[in-house]
Amino acid sequence: MAAERTTRRTATKTTPAPPVEPDKCATCKGSGLVAVTVRVGRRHRNVGQQEGFCLACFGSGDASSD
Repeated sequence: MAAERTTRRTATKTTPAPPVEPDKCATCKGSGLVAVTVRVGRRHRNVGQQEGFCLACFGSGDASSD
């Protein structure tokens, strides 16, 4: 019979990988909001701008992987 091992191997500790941050949306530059032109009247005159929801990233500010 073979002699039993008396020493044990210790597990090597691995460092966790740092979290990967997603890229910012190119349309809204990561803010989630875009400027939308406000039009009024019969001739649709441009009156000003207001903040609107970014349709490229759905307001998250992250670039989609598709």
